Amino acid sequence: MQTNDTTLLKGFVRLGGTPEQVASELGPLADLVGTWKGASGWNVIAVPARSTGTGAPSFTLLIQQYSETITFTPITAPVPNRGGAKQQFITGLLYELTVTDLKYPNGILHVENGMWLNMADIEVQPEGPVTDVQLASPQFTIARQASIPHGDVVIAIGSSSASTGAPAFPVLNAIPQDIGQQGFGYLEGYPQDAFPGLNTSNMNLSLAGDIEGQNIGNVTRLMVDTGNDGGSISNIPFVEKHVNPSRFFGTYWIEQVITDNLNFMQLQYSQITELNFLSKNNEPGVIMWPHANVNTLRKI
Repeated sequence: MQTNDTTLLKGFVRLGGTPEQVASELGPLADLVGTWKGASGWNVIAVPARSTGTGAPSFTLLIQQYSETITFTPITAPVPNRGGAKQQFITGLLYELTVTDLKYPNGILHVENGMWLNMADIEVQPEGPVTDVQLASPQFTIARQASIPHGDVVIAIGSSSASTGAPAFPVLNAIPQDIGQQGFGYLEGYPQDAFPGLNTSNMNLSLAGDIEGQNIGNVTRLMVDTGNDGGSISNIPFVEKHVNPSRFFGTYWIEQVITDNLNFMQLQYSQITELNFLSKNNEPGVIMWPHANVNTLRKI
């Protein structure tokens, strides 16, 4: 449709707003804005390897403690998606994160960048000058887009909720559940008490320990999963062939911590990437190895 109307439709001119206006449009993502640091992270991952001597396919289990810095920067104007009868205006955050192994402080363990998106604003697309008619929100209203230098791009979508008080953390099990008729050495490397503060059968116990004794007020929970309708993982050919990450899901708790002298914002998360490799003895298919991460950070 062409129009000579001098009034441009919403979204044709994208003007940045004030910090208050930007925050109001970010919805459940608003409190992420800023820089966060934390040094209580745990990384548990199995990676393909060769058995010493025989050269047969095997794996190496890595368990690492890490520190992390994440910076979230607002996208200062809504981004329009045109749908004909409908239109969507996405607000969101750019983010960058760096993870460093505590044992080797000068060595970077992981880097990543991407976006968090608030997708709830869906409206009737007008034929003429702006008329905002808000439609019902979709089932999934947030998304995390991640770009990882292993050669993976992730789109995990989900929803948010609000509560007060300490979160009730679900069990986060990092131990493979279906290894077939494998021999000694497949599960023995997953300790439950060898590392103080880490239980590989429920890594979220680490998060519960981090907040023990804290007075927590408002909490925003973000849950995203590539297994939700519309989510995906794309991998470069080498990764697809040898490890094939097939699913990523995570939960993030943005917490208001209240103390007598100082209130602060805290971010806790637990997430799993499902890796698939190493054929099972006398069985078709591969083993699914959970790559699990947990950490607690504070806004600085």
